[in-house]
Amino acid sequence: QVQLVESGGGLVQAGGSLRLSCAASGRTESTYAMGWFRQAPGKEREFVGRIKWTAGTTYYADSVKCRFTISRDNAKNTVHLQMNSLTPEDTAVYYCALDDRFVAGVGSYDYWGQGTQVTVSS
Repeated sequence: QVQLVESGGGLVQAGGSLRLSCAASGRTESTYAMGWFRQAPGKEREFVGRIKWTAGTTYYADSVKCRFTISRDNAKNTVHLQMNSLTPEDTAVYYCALDDRFVAGVGSYDYWGQGTQVTVSS
């Protein structure tokens, strides 16, 4: 089992920045990737970006590309989401998720955090 705990959410003005963190604990040895997702009120959850755990390569949704950056600290089993140039459209609950290569194969996010609220005021 893996536990994920997000932190760093809050209220920020448009144009500002926030940094979210997600700490993983438990059986993390077979982590393939960690991803960030978000869900705004009345909308479906959407993919934000992900980082491959070993290679460190990243991939982002078009809506956040060039504004958001995902990084990882392998030693601390932590992934960060640096969000810049925030707009009210970025308001959502942000979730981190972990893709375990030995649970349902690669490409499915098997463990999820509880989410952290990000609110961007205009």
